[in-house]
Amino acid sequence: MKKTMTSIREEFPVLDQQVYGHDLIYFDNAATTQKPRSVIDAVSGYYEKDNSNVHRGIHALSHRATEAYEAARARAAAFIGAGSEKEIVFTRGTTEAINLVASSWCNRYLKPGDRILLTEMEHHSNLVPWQLAAERTGAELVFVPVTGDEGLLQLDRLDALLAGNVKLFAFTHISNALGTINPVAELCRRARDQGVVTLVDAAQSVGHAPLDVSGIGCDFLAFSGHKMCGPTGIGALYGRRDLLEALPPYHGGGEMIRKVDLHRSEWKGVPHKFEAGTPHISGAIGLHAAMDYLDEIGRKAIYSHDRELGEYAAERLRSLRNLRLLGPPAERAGIASFHLPNVHAHDVVSFADRRGLALRGGHHCTQPLMKRLGLESTVRASFYIYNTKEEIDRFVEVIEEIQAFFG
Repeated sequence: MKKTMTSIREEFPVLDQQVYGHDLIYFDNAATTQKPRSVIDAVSGYYEKDNSNVHRGIHALSHRATEAYEAARARAAAFIGAGSEKEIVFTRGTTEAINLVASSWCNRYLKPGDRILLTEMEHHSNLVPWQLAAERTGAELVFVPVTGDEGLLQLDRLDALLAGNVKLFAFTHISNALGTINPVAELCRRARDQGVVTLVDAAQSVGHAPLDVSGIGCDFLAFSGHKMCGPTGIGALYGRRDLLEALPPYHGGGEMIRKVDLHRSEWKGVPHKFEAGTPHISGAIGLHAAMDYLDEIGRKAIYSHDRELGEYAAERLRSLRNLRLLGPPAERAGIASFHLPNVHAHDVVSFADRRGLALRGGHHCTQPLMKRLGLESTVRASFYIYNTKEEIDRFVEVIEEIQAFFG
């Protein structure tokens, strides 16, 4: 990393605290990451100096707010390698971005008998919207199976599945429950060879690794700001411009219109026709600051750091008895999920919390995956740029305490 670990940790105010008398160890980064001072300052600076609505005003504050908002869009396009800022639609996050496609694209192009291909490891945000779309259109959902505890896609089944009248293939880049890193460029290529439209859920990857949509070859990609050091309630949908231009609006209201009369309206062009109402202006500005911050560190360095911590945690956990570790044996992201027999995940997390350790326990919005694994829940530790191997060592000590306490 271009910055030292000490300097990085000092830039995150929330980490400088104790929980129940212990120094905070924050291992819940797959749920949301912490925010550096530069992001906090960018958001507060907007409210202190430039607070105004965008696009519609002709006074100085509105001009400044609009320039900052649209600069964030251009920054997001550059951050993921999009060809134009017009291919970036601001949304509330990954969930809304996927819902936009599941509504606008599916309503226009799907018909009874068509299929949507997903995988068994998808987050509910990349499952439920397609279930709703299938109910509306008469389409059918099919799934790429997942192997056992190692949590890999059965890619030998993919071509046959794609050939079965599949119109759209939506899949995660990095599994939030397993730490599996899927070969997204290969998946998109194989789908494209059969004329299938692709959507990548990049919620767990966009702030953790270099990402270039032109190299991946996807048609759509969704991500959230709060999982990459940015504010909550802001994210984006990338869509190929020709696809976005062909889609109807997702929401109606102010800002997305060109002309309105009592019986019909004309829409603005992309991306504005998808952004009805007042947008999350401060969120976009904070997201811009987060992208600048991550690129200052370097996403290649972040990716290497995350993987090193993920594989180190997996190695340490494998040394413990009576612990079922999930996820790939190697080349995993900065996520370690496990199950302790006869100890509920919530009990593990509550015990760890009293030791200052923030974990997550539950189904992680992947109930079908848990069912596939024969589990109701797991404990998940997820790592980021401010975490260390020393924290992982302490984490393993706490798990050993839990095993001893619960027998």
